[in-house]
Formats: sequence, C-alpha cells, structure tokens
Amino acid sequence: MWLFLEQQTNFFDAKLKVLHIAPELCFIDRFEKLPNIEYITGDIESPLAKVKMDVHQIPFEDQHFDVVFCNHVMEHVDDDLLACKEINRVLKKDGWGIIQSPVYDIPQTLEDKSVTSPAEREKMFGQRDHVRKYGNDYAQRLSQSGLKVHEDQFVKTLPKETITAHALPPNEIIFYCTKGAVIS
Repeated sequence: MWLFLEQQTNFFDAKLKVLHIAPELCFIDRFEKLPNIEYITGDIESPLAKVKMDVHQIPFEDQHFDVVFCNHVMEHVDDDLLACKEINRVLKKDGWGIIQSPVYDIPQTLEDKSVTSPAEREKMFGQRDHVRKYGNDYAQRLSQSGLKVHEDQFVKTLPKETITAHALPPNEIIFYCTKGAVIS
C-alpha cells in the first residue's frame, strides 16, 4: 500500500483531508507525522480510532474528505453497499479512496444473512466475524454504491526483487475508488 501511495497518488505531496476507517496500527503514526495531511481515524469499536463511528452512518458532511482508506472492513459490515455509499458521499468531487478486502477466486460474492453462528461463518466465509466472502465481482459490486472502482494491477508492474523484498502477493489488486454519482 505504501509503495502504491508513493508511486501512484498525490498522498505525500498534496494538502489532503484523510479519513482512515478501521485504521491499521502500522499506518497511524506514519500518517499522523505527514505535514501535508489532516488525518482522522474512525471505527465503531477500535480504541485506536479518534472518532467512534459506524461506517453505515459516517458522521461528516458531504464532500468532506479528499481521501478515504477502508481496508478489510467490508467483509465484516452488515450492508457493504450502504457503507460504500457513505464513503462516496463524504468524498470530495476529486476525491479518491482505497477499499481493500479479501477477494477469493470465485465468480460471485457469497453472502447468506441467515448464517449467524461464528463457526458457520468461519466455514462459509473463511473467518468467524466475516458476513460474506467476496468473489471476482468485488469491484462491480462496490460500484453499485455509486463509487467508480478501478482494479489497479500495480503490484504486477513492480520488479520481482521488490515483490520479494516486501513479501507482496504477486496478484494483489488495489481497489482504487473515485467519487461517482451519489445514490440515495
């Protein structure tokens, strides 16, 4: 992710308002030290987040953020499309985001709201707290929220030495999103 931000975005150069949903510890200190960004973290339960928030109802006005990061959240939330609509809503006109999730080599996302026991969820979705297992339709599915989702093959453009040095999955896709039509 860091390499992508350095090489493919304006993250380290532009003055940006950034929302990081369910912030990863490895990024928090580094992002907070960047002088060009106003960095806000949000999560429904993590003590690492500055703002307690539900991704289904992001407590910021329309077009508030230049960048939204939301990594490994959508497979946990009740309504991923509503969450993505909220991300789209709070993105500025020229805003962008990255919404990563595990994506399996299956044609379509597997989801069954009747599966509620942790053991059954683990069996069906791969983890006890997952509510769906995304398939190759992930980008298309997120696009239903109004977001424009680009499946960026950045990792495949890197030299093999870089992939090995950073232990990158060679087929990793970066789901780079831009603001689209707001769907109510």
